[in-house]
Amino acid sequence: MKGRYGEFGGKYVSELLLPVLDQLDRAFSMARRDSQFNSLLNMYLKKYAGRPTPLYLAERLGKKLGLRIYLKREDLLHTGAHKINNTLGQGLLAKYMGKKRVIAETGAGQHGVATATAAALLGLECDIFMGEKDGERQKLNVYRMKLLGAKVKLVSAGSKTLKDAINEALRDYATNHRDTHHLLGSALGPYPFPKIVKHFQSVIGKEAKRQIIKEEGRLPDFLVACVGGGSNAIGLFAPFLSKKVKLIGVEAAGRGLKTKKHAARISGDGKVGILHGTRTYVLQDRYGQIRETHSISAGLDYPAIGPEHSNLYTRQKAAYVAVTDKAAMKGFHLLCRTEGIIPALEPAHAIGYLPKLARHNPGSLVIVNLSGRGDKDVEQIARAEGVL
Repeated sequence: MKGRYGEFGGKYVSELLLPVLDQLDRAFSMARRDSQFNSLLNMYLKKYAGRPTPLYLAERLGKKLGLRIYLKREDLLHTGAHKINNTLGQGLLAKYMGKKRVIAETGAGQHGVATATAAALLGLECDIFMGEKDGERQKLNVYRMKLLGAKVKLVSAGSKTLKDAINEALRDYATNHRDTHHLLGSALGPYPFPKIVKHFQSVIGKEAKRQIIKEEGRLPDFLVACVGGGSNAIGLFAPFLSKKVKLIGVEAAGRGLKTKKHAARISGDGKVGILHGTRTYVLQDRYGQIRETHSISAGLDYPAIGPEHSNLYTRQKAAYVAVTDKAAMKGFHLLCRTEGIIPALEPAHAIGYLPKLARHNPGSLVIVNLSGRGDKDVEQIARAEGVL
């Protein structure tokens, strides 16, 4: 069924937004077939963002763990994360539809920075919604957004994190959709947003597939990526879905699954529900109220997961695991000291899972999506460790 991933997905929005989403779906379908649109996007991805990104053999990390590990270096992109793939695509789509303003939500700040960057490049007005808690954790990214000309609107409601920022962005979109495009940053929300984000992020997996065959002469045994909403993971997974490659999404176990202070929707105790216009796995209490989440990583601190990930899980096409704050920090330091690469806290969760993967699957060929660099997190980590 259109707009569904098995039992997941859909468009659970007000009647006001239904025709807006239908218009968006039609415009996207036209744009993706438009050679001029695609030529312009490919030019920006190559000459502005820095694609293709390298697939790097992490020899010292692999030797230490007993795996053959390749890192897909999305951290080397302009703005420091995979988010620019989607914001350039949706920014051009906004102009294609004749919109003059874009709005976005952000958690770790990387999507906000990438949206502000695309808006400055393309001459669009830009407002970014960010929870106060996340804004405090990511002061550097807040300043970067302002430098790029965006207005940053800090949200004080609820848990003051990504969930609440999305709430405010959706309210704005419902009011101002005639001249505004909601540049949603992850593969979630009402249809067609999961489809749109997957399309623009699938460049990651397409490149990785070509690169691994060139380097190793075969497909990998495992793909590993952190999963908040799930855009970097679905972008990597997409071209491998019909192949015999094991897909592993790494969620945030926070302080531990038993503490309830985590953001593990599938690998934790999430249940099927509806949040931000889509049916998917959601962290909720016995009455169906959305629970507060916790993760040391602002980008993974969200109570729902993209609907296609829920479908992949129920069809046993992908596995979802959880890594604690403590294990993510170990992964962070491990990559720093073996490869000289400082990762963002989000992909540090994926690195933090590798020792367990190695124990059960020694010698395996693995691609890890290094979805962002750690500049934004260094001060937070230093404070957590008592250095500052």
